[in-house]
Amino acid sequence: MSEQNTTHTKAVQDFLAEAEEIIEQLGSELADLSDMAESGELNPDVLNSIFRGAHSLKGLAGMFSFNGIAELAHNMENLLDWLRLGKLNFTQNLMAVLFDSHELLSALNRALASGEGTSMAPEIAACIVKINTCLAEPEKQNAISTLETLGLPDHVLGALTEYEEHRLKDNLAKGRSIFNVHTSFDLTIFDTELLVVTEILKGCGEVISTLPSVGVNIETNIDFEILFGSKKSLAELKTAVERDSVTVTQFGSSVAPEKPVIEHPVSDMVNISEEGGLQIVTSTIKMPVTAVAMTPTLQTLSDDASLSAKSMSRTVRVDIGKLDELMNIVGELVLANSTIAGVTTKMRNEGYSRLSIELGKAAKGLERKLSDLQKGVMEIRMIPIGQLYEKMSRIVRKISREQGKRVELKFFGADTELDKLIVEDISDPMMHIIRNAIDHGIESREERVAQGKNEKGTIRISSYQKGNHVVIEIEDDGGGIDVEKVKKKALQRGLVSDISSVTERDAIDFIFLPGFSTNETVSEVSGRGVGMDVVKNNISAISGMVDIETRKGEGSRFIITLPITLAIIKALIVSCSGRTYALPITSVLESLLMTDRDIMTVERKEVVQLRESTLPLLRLDHYFDIHRSDEPPQEFYVVVVGVAEKRLGIAVDDLICQQDIVIKPMGDTFKRFRGVSGAADLGDQRTILVLDIGGIINETMRSGS
Repeated sequence: MSEQNTTHTKAVQDFLAEAEEIIEQLGSELADLSDMAESGELNPDVLNSIFRGAHSLKGLAGMFSFNGIAELAHNMENLLDWLRLGKLNFTQNLMAVLFDSHELLSALNRALASGEGTSMAPEIAACIVKINTCLAEPEKQNAISTLETLGLPDHVLGALTEYEEHRLKDNLAKGRSIFNVHTSFDLTIFDTELLVVTEILKGCGEVISTLPSVGVNIETNIDFEILFGSKKSLAELKTAVERDSVTVTQFGSSVAPEKPVIEHPVSDMVNISEEGGLQIVTSTIKMPVTAVAMTPTLQTLSDDASLSAKSMSRTVRVDIGKLDELMNIVGELVLANSTIAGVTTKMRNEGYSRLSIELGKAAKGLERKLSDLQKGVMEIRMIPIGQLYEKMSRIVRKISREQGKRVELKFFGADTELDKLIVEDISDPMMHIIRNAIDHGIESREERVAQGKNEKGTIRISSYQKGNHVVIEIEDDGGGIDVEKVKKKALQRGLVSDISSVTERDAIDFIFLPGFSTNETVSEVSGRGVGMDVVKNNISAISGMVDIETRKGEGSRFIITLPITLAIIKALIVSCSGRTYALPITSVLESLLMTDRDIMTVERKEVVQLRESTLPLLRLDHYFDIHRSDEPPQEFYVVVVGVAEKRLGIAVDDLICQQDIVIKPMGDTFKRFRGVSGAADLGDQRTILVLDIGGIINETMRSGS
């Protein structure tokens, strides 16, 4: 892709917006870095943030073949890396080079955005020469202490990176003691517990390195050794952090520095794993520096574009919380408009015909504008599901490498759009399904070859819109689910007393039970029975459904059906036993007027005949265990609802109206109530429950009631 006359596709526009944000952040942080250096209070976290920004910009530009930006960012990254490792003195000249590099990056990005054909290769070459001149300076000869007095174990010394070893020596040179903080946490909670310990340690000194360790209870626990530097005593640290799962010991003795070590020490905060995996964050405390006056002279690269303050991006990134608030306001306006329409009808009935006609016209106009506003806000919230695909790709590469399997990931329907919040909520369930597909589904290379399959397994993710829902399918060509093995495991756990009566559909449903797993051994990926119940619960929480199709020896397919949005929806308002409920109209197929004579019983389950098919029937008052104070009506309505391929008839007393509603969450207290997705205000001081059709269908199909 040429850097000149670049066609501004959507992807390129996204790059330009992202690059502009990174470059603006770099400029702000470079200014902070200069101010801190002058005041003698240098925060190394700022330097690390600049380093990561240059690294991200290099990767983004390289992906789009914007070689000028990529090359300059790469050289800038090298310079920052030497600063992080303490190999360079922090001087006025070096700071000026960083500022010049930033200005040139800004000019290059503006040139791309405007489509200018002027080459800036000479400016890039000149800036890189300045950077290389800084890198060619002799390395600093500092009186950094050695590690001999510490007595560190060989396995710890061998695992330290160059940066961690530098930080360890620097801590010794500053007279800090070095401690080993050993932690041992349960596998299910180790991440949160480790974060708590790390945060406590950050307040006491510097976390130099966090290394996995072999513990006693490797089946249930995971251990870490945290190398930590601090001026606090061992007793103080024990009081601050030590408990049953955390022990603190001290290495050797600290070495006091004879003189100031460096003019402006800098350090790193994050060890970045390019290949994924567990990323351990190590933080530092502020380090004293010699006050140096830094007033870099910014060399003007050009008289126009490089100094322009005007943004060239037309993209605005908005917090989803603000869109939620805006959507709520639109919903309230919709309800207010419904109230005005009701007042109009009353006025017409009471003889105010002329005024009611005028008010009715105004209400109709307002309704049209509100509909346009509602549609516009919803479109802003919609994002392509393809944004998830990159995350899934990283997961597949990481886990397949750990498992020693070759897995190819194929994507289809990346342009299918979903509400931003739904995309966020679906990411964890998709991750669990893919992890299980690699660990449980895809066979080893030897097994696949023996079965006549390609040694490379395939996972296919496709998404498409179906009516008012979006369907995501995750399919693998592995060994499929061994239904008989699932039945035997259910028998062992006491879930069933006789497996001969368990159907294949029922057996597959066992997979979604908490703690259920067919793996005999626990691996880093799966086997602990954690995951598939999370998949089920998370998808149900956003009014979705998950289904499984599997064939032994050929693979499995997970089918996730989701609503496009959970914001403002049109609902069918119904009543049953004196109570009012809302059914999302996207799940309503039709309604039928029936009597008890139309109800049949098949295997002790109520059903109704719907043309050529038999439809399971659910009485809403029975589902919610509502005690009727009067006799049920002779005639009642059956609302036929469906999600994906599943159908159900819901018996209610009456159909009231259709109305736009805004679904409000009900909080954690009501999470255990199945079949309810939230609450809605009808605009007449009434709050009603909004039914979760997917959840009701799942519950009914599983229980048979």
